[in-house]
Amino acid sequence: MVVFQHPDTKVFLAATNILVLNMKMKAIVAERYGSPDALELKDVEKPTPTDNEILVKVHAASVNPMDWHLLEGKPFIARPMTGGLLKPKNTRLGVDIAGKVEAVGMNVKEFQPGGEVFGSGRGGFAEYVCTREDSLVLKPADVSFEEAAAVPTAAFTALQGLRDKGQVQAGQKVLIDGASGGVGTFAVQIAKSFGAEVTGVCSTRNLDMVRSIGADHVIDYTQEDFTKKEQRYDLILATAGYHSIFDYSRALSPKGIYVFIGGSRLMRSLLQAMLLGPLISMTGNKKMTSMIAKRNKKDLVFLKDLLEAGRIKPVIDRSYPLIEVPEALRYLEEGHARGKVVITLEPNLRKAD
Repeated sequence: MVVFQHPDTKVFLAATNILVLNMKMKAIVAERYGSPDALELKDVEKPTPTDNEILVKVHAASVNPMDWHLLEGKPFIARPMTGGLLKPKNTRLGVDIAGKVEAVGMNVKEFQPGGEVFGSGRGGFAEYVCTREDSLVLKPADVSFEEAAAVPTAAFTALQGLRDKGQVQAGQKVLIDGASGGVGTFAVQIAKSFGAEVTGVCSTRNLDMVRSIGADHVIDYTQEDFTKKEQRYDLILATAGYHSIFDYSRALSPKGIYVFIGGSRLMRSLLQAMLLGPLISMTGNKKMTSMIAKRNKKDLVFLKDLLEAGRIKPVIDRSYPLIEVPEALRYLEEGHARGKVVITLEPNLRKAD
């Protein structure tokens, strides 16, 4: 059974799932691996929530690097784990969403139709998404749908990298390499919320922005190399890592921690963190590691609380309508986005018609 709410009378109506079957919606679809040219805006079946799911009318979604990795099917060796070998098994991209609850399954207890929510939902580049109850939280009233959609993946990554892998503590010197990107802008703010002294590394044009979100110090990587300076850091979070793992190790304090998340030389840096990191960690007190964020309700609630308290505020570079998801992915892949790139579904969706 699915529960609906009439938009005018606010009366709850119960109806069987058949009412939402055979209805169409717009969605971005990738039926082959390749560049953003492989993406198409199509009419697809509107999903029907199961007993434990929520149907969300999507108002905004955000773009993440994993979207283009899934689209390109790279690295090839990862295809059996992330999708089909020769063509995508899951043809729908997008995972970070914000919108209004359209309908709920009979076992859903926390949400009601009409509620404004944000969180995770597979196939988020679409008008509607079905997702589990534990993938969503209520959106703070003073946070826009676009801001809320910008949060989940990037902020999960920043939080877990700093708190879980980096063991950040108040008073520590923390460096965020790639402080102006999607993960980096959240990492600066979350590290400050833990009481750290934060240094952000970014390009010249982003120095003022990184200061404005709370960084105590900023380093222009086009002018100086922090790995060659005398300053040492208790924690380095590499969200746009370029240096070798040995350079990062040199910039750490004697018991410092390095966490690799992403970078311009992704495979090289990831292999170094996975293969050389344990060796360096074994030969001294420094710890060199990498991580992949895990979505969970507890951390989503934690991030919602930071949003409500004003401790974090999403930085949004550009917004695109649903039909322009390919352009949004191209822009993000260039590597110069300030903060997050988001997709808005209203009122621009009808451009596709």
